[in-house]
Amino acid sequence: MVVLAFILQTIRIAIPYLFAASGGMIAERAGVVSLTLEGFMLSGAFTATLGAYYSGNPWIGLLCGILGGLLMGLVHAVACIRYKADQIVVGMAINLLVVGLTRFFLHMAFDSSSNSPRVPGFGGEGASTGLAALASNPLVWIGLLLVPAMAWLMFRTAFGLRVRAVGEHPLAAASVGVPVSRVRYTAVAISGMLAALGGVYLALDQHQFTDQMTAGRGFIALAAVIFGRWHPVRAAIACLLFAAAETLQIQLQAFEIVPSQFVAIIPYVLTIVALAGVIGRSVSPAALGKAED
Repeated sequence: MVVLAFILQTIRIAIPYLFAASGGMIAERAGVVSLTLEGFMLSGAFTATLGAYYSGNPWIGLLCGILGGLLMGLVHAVACIRYKADQIVVGMAINLLVVGLTRFFLHMAFDSSSNSPRVPGFGGEGASTGLAALASNPLVWIGLLLVPAMAWLMFRTAFGLRVRAVGEHPLAAASVGVPVSRVRYTAVAISGMLAALGGVYLALDQHQFTDQMTAGRGFIALAAVIFGRWHPVRAAIACLLFAAAETLQIQLQAFEIVPSQFVAIIPYVLTIVALAGVIGRSVSPAALGKAED
């Protein structure tokens, strides 16, 4: 029973990572740095909360969350592709912008600077982490099925070939008729929507939005992409590894064996160690972070 509970909790924690990592993988494969995953997730969580609260329907919230991620993805794409801004700077700026916007509109919509009221969501009203709660949440199934779907999209379709081509050698891709800018716009838009689904999962699973509720998950998802060497299946395995570390952290805090401050850093230490182990051995897409000439 203990092992089963550990596995179920790991899957539950891994779902937002899987969404965000899938989004980050496709954008970076197209040559656009995905430091914006945190902002995409937070915007998805907030717009999903708004949609679910005012409609009373979690599916409307889901659609609103996707639209929120799409909007921020297009902002990122226009800045980086159309105006050729520095992708690192734009990424950090969007993350800070979304934090400010969600805090501002949270106060406007709900007269609170910390959290929204309860909203209808998926997974039951309680904080249950059991099998029934996971199985009843459609976003869990979508997140798990997303891994083979992304592998098929990237390596078995013409669009995936174009994404990989513009991320490796955009000039060569353009010379054979591939619309580099259009492919990158599409990839970043998909990235925004997928990462936003990670935020939607958090908001609708917890039945409310809280200020900065993503808590760095977007950056951990980006680390999973790098650790997985920009491959959807390997990135998903990295997400499960980081989620298992977070589950271990939660369980160790319950036992109070060591000070909670040390336990809380386990997932982040593991992220640093994992990245340190692949630095120098993993090869990023050759045109990553480079604007189209």
